[in-house]
Amino acid sequence: MPALEVSDLIISYGNTRAVNGLTFSAEAGEVLAVLGPNGAGKTSTIECLEGYRRPTSGQVRVLGLDPIAQHDQLVPQIGVMLQAGGVYPGIRPIEALELHAAFYRDPADPTELLERVGLTHVRRNTWRHMSGGEQQRLSLALALVGKPRVAFLDEPTAGVDVQGRQLIRRTVRELAHDGVCVVLTTHDLDEAEKVSDRVVIIDRGHLITVGTPDELMAAGGSREIRFGAPAGIDTAALGKVMLAAVHERSPGEYLIETEPSPANIAALTSWLAEKDLALADIRAGRQTLEDVFLRMTTITGEVPAVRLDQRPPETAKAKTDRLGRGRRRPGAA
Repeated sequence: MPALEVSDLIISYGNTRAVNGLTFSAEAGEVLAVLGPNGAGKTSTIECLEGYRRPTSGQVRVLGLDPIAQHDQLVPQIGVMLQAGGVYPGIRPIEALELHAAFYRDPADPTELLERVGLTHVRRNTWRHMSGGEQQRLSLALALVGKPRVAFLDEPTAGVDVQGRQLIRRTVRELAHDGVCVVLTTHDLDEAEKVSDRVVIIDRGHLITVGTPDELMAAGGSREIRFGAPAGIDTAALGKVMLAAVHERSPGEYLIETEPSPANIAALTSWLAEKDLALADIRAGRQTLEDVFLRMTTITGEVPAVRLDQRPPETAKAKTDRLGRGRRRPGAA
């Protein structure tokens, strides 16, 4: 049995359909990253899985349980990490963990958990006097104190320093190794690429794609060379040498629309050497997860959801038929 299942999920708010027919699943011991632009329907979907929002239609199961009808049975078996808030400002980390541990029959040891997330040195500080990264690590610890079988982590490394991010990523992989299903929502695509086993990308409430990071990054990225060099190089001149279009995607980051063959790689490096331009890095034929995400989604800030009261343009025949029906006599066939 999958740790969680989403089948034909639809969530509507009045005339707005935020989630439109999502279907995916995740197994025990798997890290599933749920990605999408703002307004894609991620939060609504996760809230359904956690049992805090009722689906309009479709089916959601977590550990074989209905998150709404069997909420009391499900809650002790899941952990939820909020992106921000949810902790008393004046409470200390060890006090918060001891308080939350009291809600469970067989909780994790608060002292050991505090050490696991690297907060032993601030155990007596209050929440309000902790850094943003320390608060994030405490939020993670609070989500794990009940020894969950499914953990929902919302932006777990937001505002966390490099060491903290490494610690959190290591903790996520350890959870999966112990058989916990981890559902990760994040805008840090590098993080999703590094820690997830599978990725779900949604946009405008629809499922766009599902696959491992390697599968998604390998698809459709073979006819290009990406490289780093000083900003503002003569892309037109390089394009004449490469016999292909050269684009500066961002300052110092370039893309050449050509096969990453040994001959083309040699031509690029030779041209840079002749111009005495340093080569920062080169990536031949392989996209990043960010490339995949940008290609597959509509990045326009808040993406509008589907409105149920919006109809496709009426064809001339349909309009004629409708007007014709309106002119029929009462009782006419």
